Amino acid sequence: MTDFTTARPFAHEQVERWDAETDVAIVGFGAAGACAAIEAAEAGAAVILFEAASGSGGASALSGGEIYLGGGGGTDAQRAAGFEDSTQALETYLTMAGGPDADTAKIALYARESLAHYQWLKDQGVPYKGTFLPGKIIEPAEDDTLIWSGSEAAWPFSETATPAPRGHTIQFMGWGGGRKLMDIFEARVRALGVDVHCDARVLSLIADAGGRVTGLVVRIDGKPQFIRARRGVILATGGFCMNQEMLRRYAPQTMRLSNPIGENDNGSGIMMGMGVGGDAIHMDEFFTTCPWIMPESLVKGIFVNERGQRFINEDCYHGRVSRTMLDQPGERVYLLVDNAIFARPLDIARIEIAAVGESWEEVERELGLPGDTLAATVHIFNRYAAEGHDPLFNKAPEWLKVLGEAPFAALELNVATSFFSFFTLGGLNTRPSGEVLDRAGHIVPGLYAAGRATSGLPRWGHGYSSGLSLADCTFFGRMAGRSAAAEN
Repeated sequence: MTDFTTARPFAHEQVERWDAETDVAIVGFGAAGACAAIEAAEAGAAVILFEAASGSGGASALSGGEIYLGGGGGTDAQRAAGFEDSTQALETYLTMAGGPDADTAKIALYARESLAHYQWLKDQGVPYKGTFLPGKIIEPAEDDTLIWSGSEAAWPFSETATPAPRGHTIQFMGWGGGRKLMDIFEARVRALGVDVHCDARVLSLIADAGGRVTGLVVRIDGKPQFIRARRGVILATGGFCMNQEMLRRYAPQTMRLSNPIGENDNGSGIMMGMGVGGDAIHMDEFFTTCPWIMPESLVKGIFVNERGQRFINEDCYHGRVSRTMLDQPGERVYLLVDNAIFARPLDIARIEIAAVGESWEEVERELGLPGDTLAATVHIFNRYAAEGHDPLFNKAPEWLKVLGEAPFAALELNVATSFFSFFTLGGLNTRPSGEVLDRAGHIVPGLYAAGRATSGLPRWGHGYSSGLSLADCTFFGRMAGRSAAAEN
């Protein structure tokens, strides 16, 4: 029996028979694959969708169902809450959040089309209550729509881009609306007549002698099936947070973390794309967070590393703060709080009380730190907080508080034992229209990709905002489906 591998394509010329033919073949039934299928089918293309698991969902179904939207004057939810969100502000924020190599072409397109995408989501049947929930939260506890889901109101972003909340969450009671979102997408996919095959693992791409991707080898019922894709193949397989070998090779910092967010995120699509010449970029980048911001009174505390040094403005998005923790020396950071703001963090966070004292010098000694390190950090912070500003890290005044009410405590976030969830952000380099590019910037003919199999809107762990991944998956999944359907 022929050995098939994701590392290289099977030769088109060696295919003895085609078990099925279609216009567009899609690999992966998460949000990216579903939206690609909807768009391709609506364009009149015949579509077959393959999913390795027993049903739709992927990492998208594990999410909160939150999508990052705005611009154009604001969505209905933003305007109702009193926010006028300009396209320029959205584009500027996304560019800053995208990091040193932000994809400005994708950002500009998404910023221009974000409002239209919001309407498209509604047209598919995605419900939004329209209500705004202020404050620092991770997901709405009930069925509200709009939240602050990034670092929009925090320095340095707030200095350059006019802040506005842009996290739009599907109407759903409690956390975990991603499953409902996927159920809506799945119903739409099936209503459009897309041929869906679950428990179908793609073993290899098929490419001809000229390098064009022409189809797939798929294992169905234990047997390899050869699928011809006349117009193109779309890879929507997710990232690689479940693949230890890839993590070790490309994103070794994630080896310190033990809580990946994924289902079948084994990097197979990325490997297949690379096998036909696709360029994989920013493979070292990842999102991580420890949910320390609930209750939100803790945001008024300050973080220090194992040397007693502060390292960030704590009012940033919890993922930005958490990602910066991993840049610190050692395995632990401490959240310093006083009696006025102390509260038990969420149990899931696995954050422990490391030290308690009647003075910051006592806390310092309890932690075994040298004298005049942690205590000096707190005294400097308190001096300026009393004046209403933070000249070292620019924490916003509303989150500044003198840490002066004893007893004092240091809460320990430990990379090895606390809950640091993560997923990868690196992947195939694509055009905004979905075509996969090689290392020279040329299109790999017949191959498209979307979602976390690509390096898209979210490509810098220090700039991630909740809702960016689903925004990227849904919008650029649509673009890939549209482009593949139009291929001659």
